[in-house]
Amino acid sequence: MTSVRKSLLQLIFSGSSMKRWNDKLRPAELMEVDKQAHKMMVAWVLFLLNSKGMPPEDRARLCGRIVEGGIFDYLYRLVITDIKPPIFYKIKENPAHYAQLTDWVFTELAPRVRSMGDGFWGRLTTYLATPGEDSLDRRILSAAHLYASGWEFNLIKSMNRQDTELMDIEDSFRKGLERHQDLAGVLELKEGLFGQSRTPIGHFAQVCGQLRFQKRWSQTPRIPETSVLGHMFIVSCYAYFFSLSVGACPVRAQNNFFGGLFHDLPELLTRDIISPVKQSVEQIGDLIKEYEEKELERVILDPLRRGGYADLVDRLSFFLGLSVGSEFQACAVVDGHVKRVTSAELQAQYNANEFDPKDGELLKMCDHLAAFLEAYTAIRNGIASDHLQQGLWRIRGKYASTVLFDTVHVGALLADFD
Repeated sequence: MTSVRKSLLQLIFSGSSMKRWNDKLRPAELMEVDKQAHKMMVAWVLFLLNSKGMPPEDRARLCGRIVEGGIFDYLYRLVITDIKPPIFYKIKENPAHYAQLTDWVFTELAPRVRSMGDGFWGRLTTYLATPGEDSLDRRILSAAHLYASGWEFNLIKSMNRQDTELMDIEDSFRKGLERHQDLAGVLELKEGLFGQSRTPIGHFAQVCGQLRFQKRWSQTPRIPETSVLGHMFIVSCYAYFFSLSVGACPVRAQNNFFGGLFHDLPELLTRDIISPVKQSVEQIGDLIKEYEEKELERVILDPLRRGGYADLVDRLSFFLGLSVGSEFQACAVVDGHVKRVTSAELQAQYNANEFDPKDGELLKMCDHLAAFLEAYTAIRNGIASDHLQQGLWRIRGKYASTVLFDTVHVGALLADFD
């Protein structure tokens, strides 16, 4: 029996306050949750490119290992937050020292993660206790990590020219990506990061990273501020946890993770337009959505399609619900076509890998839950504004009696946040 608890939700959200490169001069604050989102977006691209031709069962297993490996790495990082990467890598080189550190990490994580069940906990402890980059999933995650960190490094490089570590840091990213150049897509990413050429894959990864500069609730002071990019990763983690708690099949859980990870991608083109604005004038929501889809096609989908990556376009379109009307519409692939289904139908009839199912209502709930954590945390940190209070009140009211799939009592979960 698995259950998602308040402490786990707060742990995932805590990466919004965890600063990166905090010993360097930075043009803007760089947060851990943003980097993790960027990393997993790149990992998704590398997964698609490197799993072509695999049997569906093998692809699903690989995707599951990548999703959970990304989550496990993030949870580990949240605990060892004060250890600088060079020191951590030195510890990792000594098996005895790494085992001691990891045992302590397990002690810290257990009270907040064990509620997800013995299966999840067992996979987490096995993954973190046996570090290495030999398997395809770990190499994909390693390459994605190097790209996302290198992308941040490029932002701060020009402001830290006096820093004696600068050349060594850049060299480590270059050499790290070179070790993974046999993976499809890594060379294009490396060229986009350190070279002069602009590739479709490099362009896509670049524009995804820019979502870290776009702040949510921009009209309301908050501590911490959250970016659209970080919010997407929080939603994706929540969606994966709730998928496990309702007994979702592996592919459904993976689709919900990536559906959450990309659900706000169009906001790169329109900014974070809050719901009251979208709903203030009749039909303005439809107008905004039409504009989002046109810009999405022009800036992201068409360059990928022209670059020969139609399969990436198809999957992005699936996650964004372009053929079913909304990213929050439940759907399944039936007879080769994406079909709109209800949540009840998804759970009863299409909860199997062969149907490539993706939730709608569950993803929307996770989106609201992430917004709830943003408002709740800001208020707890002393920022008491009408916008935040109203946000909490609306979400509590909306989900007071909601029970997803007769399993997840959302109102009871929210009641734990006093």
